Amino acid sequence: MTAKKYLQTEHKIQLEDIDPDALVVLDVLRGHGFTAYLVGGSVRDLLLGYKPKDYDISTNALPEQVKRLFSGCFLVGKRFRLAHVRIGKKIFEVSTFRSGDNEDDTLIHNDNEWGTEEEDVTRRDFTVNGLYYNNADQTIIDYVGGVEDARKNFLRCIGNPYIRFKQDPVRMIRLLKFRSRFGLTPDEEMIEALFALRTEILKSSPIRILEELLRMLESGSSVPFLKNLQQHGFLETLLPNLAKYFETPHEKEIYTFLTEVDRSILNEDKRPPRRSILVSILLYPIYREIVQDLYDSSPKKAHLGKLQEEAFKLALNSFSPILRITKKILGEVITILSTQYRFTPLQKKKRLICKIPRNRDFSLALKFFKLRTDLEPGLTDIYTEWAYYYDKHKKAEDNGKLPPTSSSRRPRRRRR
Repeated sequence: MTAKKYLQTEHKIQLEDIDPDALVVLDVLRGHGFTAYLVGGSVRDLLLGYKPKDYDISTNALPEQVKRLFSGCFLVGKRFRLAHVRIGKKIFEVSTFRSGDNEDDTLIHNDNEWGTEEEDVTRRDFTVNGLYYNNADQTIIDYVGGVEDARKNFLRCIGNPYIRFKQDPVRMIRLLKFRSRFGLTPDEEMIEALFALRTEILKSSPIRILEELLRMLESGSSVPFLKNLQQHGFLETLLPNLAKYFETPHEKEIYTFLTEVDRSILNEDKRPPRRSILVSILLYPIYREIVQDLYDSSPKKAHLGKLQEEAFKLALNSFSPILRITKKILGEVITILSTQYRFTPLQKKKRLICKIPRNRDFSLALKFFKLRTDLEPGLTDIYTEWAYYYDKHKKAEDNGKLPPTSSSRRPRRRRR
C-alpha cells in the first residue's frame, strides 16, 4: 500500500490551529529518534474545519519508552495498551503502531501486537480517521483515501464492514456518531452491515458504549445522534427500558430539552452541562408523569423521600440491564429530579419559601431548573428568587458562616 502525501497548500491545515502542547509531545518523540504523527479525530476535525476536542498521537515508540520520555506520563489499558502524557491539565493519548489480522472476524480482546505505520492505519475504523499529520513538514499522510472521502463528506470503512464491525462492534456506534456530528454519508455496504449486525453491539464493553453515548450527549449533536440510534434499532437494543418511552409523547419533550442544550453548546460555544444533567433530561418527562400519578393517587405519599425513591428506581431501571450509570451520576440524578419539586411543588403554596438544603448537588438541580426556565419563561420569577437565595447561601458558606454542604446519597434499599 502506497501512501499519498498532501502538502499544506493542498490540505490547508495551519500549525497555529493545533494545540501547541500536542506539538511539543510530537517534537519530543521525534527528537529522540521516533516517528510520531497526529492521528485520527484531530486530523479529521481539522480537515473538515472543526476545532478538535483532543489530540491523539501515534508513534513507533513502545508505551514504556514513551513513559521514560515524559515525567507526567502513565500507562493505561490491558486490551489496548496506551501512554497518557499529561501536560498541565491536558492529557494526550499516545498509541504505538499496531498490526493484526484484518480478515479475522472474531471479537478483538487484545490489541497489543506492534507493527508499522502502514499496518496501524489499516487497523483503524474509517478512512477519515486513518490519516496521519506530520507537523515536521506539515503534510498529511494518507494510505486509505481518507482525504478525498472527507472532501466528499463520505464515510467509508477501512476494509470489509461486516468483518470490522464484528471485530469491534462499537464501530457501529461510531458510524452513527460521525453521521450525526459531521453529516457524513455512509456507503451502502456499511448501512447493510449495521442492520445485519446490530445485536453484535451486546458483545462490547458496556463501559465503552456508555462513554460513547455520554460523549454524544455532550457534543452539541445529541438530537440527530439519538434519532439515528432509534432509526437503526440501537436505542431499543442498548436501552430497552428507556426506548419504549420514545414511542410516546415524552419523546417530543426529551428532544425539546436536548435541542436547547445542543443550541447552547454550538451557538454560544458553551461547555456542555454536567453528565448527570444530560441524563436527567432523558428521564425528567417520564419522572414527572410518575410523580403526578403518585400525587393523584395519594398526595400524602408524594413526600421528598418517596420522590427520591422513585427517581432512584427510574434512573436505575432506564439504564438496566445492559448499561449502568456510575453511582456518582446516579446520586446526582436523584437529587436533580426530586429537587424540581422544591421549585415547582405539586401542591401550590401561598408563599414561596426558598430554603436551601445542605447538599452540594443542589446547584445541579438549580441548573436543571434554569434549563426548564429557558423553555418555560413563566418560571423565570421562581428561578430568580431561588438563585438569589442560593447565592446568599453560597457566600455565607464560603465565608465560614455555614458548615460545608454534604454530597447526596442514593436511598438505601429496605431490608426484607
